[in-house]
Amino acid sequence: MKTLKKIADTYNSVSLIVRIICGLILGAILGLLFDNLGFVTLLGDLFVGALKAIAPVLVFVLVISALAQGNDKLDSRFTTVIALYMVSTFLASVIAVLGSFIFPQTLKLAASAEAESVPTGIGEVLGNLFKGMVGNPVGSIVEGRYIGILFWAAVLGIAAKKLASDSTKKVMEDLAEIVSQAVRWIINLAPFGIMGLVYGNVSTNGLSIFTDYGKLLILLVGCMLAVALIVDPLIAFITLKRNPYPLVFRCLKESGLTAFFTRSSAANIPVNMELCEKLGMDREMYAVSIPLGATINMDGAAVTIAVMSLAAANTVGISVDLPTALVLSLIATLGACGASGVAGGSLLLIPMACSLFGVPADVAMQVVGVGFIIGVVQDSVETALNSSGDVMFAATAEYAKWKKEGKSLPTFLGGDTEVDV
Repeated sequence: MKTLKKIADTYNSVSLIVRIICGLILGAILGLLFDNLGFVTLLGDLFVGALKAIAPVLVFVLVISALAQGNDKLDSRFTTVIALYMVSTFLASVIAVLGSFIFPQTLKLAASAEAESVPTGIGEVLGNLFKGMVGNPVGSIVEGRYIGILFWAAVLGIAAKKLASDSTKKVMEDLAEIVSQAVRWIINLAPFGIMGLVYGNVSTNGLSIFTDYGKLLILLVGCMLAVALIVDPLIAFITLKRNPYPLVFRCLKESGLTAFFTRSSAANIPVNMELCEKLGMDREMYAVSIPLGATINMDGAAVTIAVMSLAAANTVGISVDLPTALVLSLIATLGACGASGVAGGSLLLIPMACSLFGVPADVAMQVVGVGFIIGVVQDSVETALNSSGDVMFAATAEYAKWKKEGKSLPTFLGGDTEVDV
């Protein structure tokens, strides 16, 4: 037992980021050297499975607890963070449209495509979104449908705030802390999970993904990097009037890195919650804004929808003018908000956007197929952008409130308030 404790203490004494990088490197090496290490792949599956299983429960109990014990503290921060999420997603789609006009793409498509059930218009997307809100709450938790989880948690939290006794509210707070502790234990094992995930990707796909659709992948990743490193920081700078890059890089390192490998904004919610706590944010705020961000802050999804739709139009010879493409930006923004927070969730919204240009449905579905082929890289970068943005904009809204109230900002933003760096 003493030996095991010593090993555990040594493991925990190393920074989580360093451990994750070690897991990443080891997974890549194993993927290049060995083909069938099932037990390594299993580590990745177990890690993502555990996060996906606990994340809905965590969101449900945290939101209920936060609202039940809240003192109407969401105030302007909540309005600000929603505005930041939506503006960022719209500008991301605009960047994708401009990038597609500067570097137009065409695709090599197969002769046929498999039919799938996809949204046929923005009305259906929004309709599904609203229907999901009132779905069975237990079913929403089991299936990880976060719009339903958020809706019912908000309803129950508001009701509990009005009717529950202090002792009941304390039980809710304790339950939220218990689930949060379970999440911390899972996150602490992330290096093993990421090793398994990287091994699975490298051993299965190798580096061929960069050759077949290299130009398209470069455009997608380039647009996402432009959003992550230029557009989003500019929005944060305008809001805070401070250099945003220390916050941006911290969110990319601690949220984006794990999101890159899990490829799920929903699964990365616990990671973002942990980061918000380190950043000294108000739990009543981030317990609501982070799950909401995983649902509506979809910069990467907007980029994917816009770029792939314009590539489909170019492939079949449809000429798209800039004003029409900018309408696509709005559709991509609204559609992205209805994208599922799981791997590949944005791809099935491509046919909806393609319908704006009259692209045939079978062609649109083949484009979806291309999306899944390049998804090993595209979806990973997309999720990293989405998830890191959730924390960055939630923190931006929080710190904007601090500044307005005359409270000093964190030291990494030039203030005097100490946070866990």
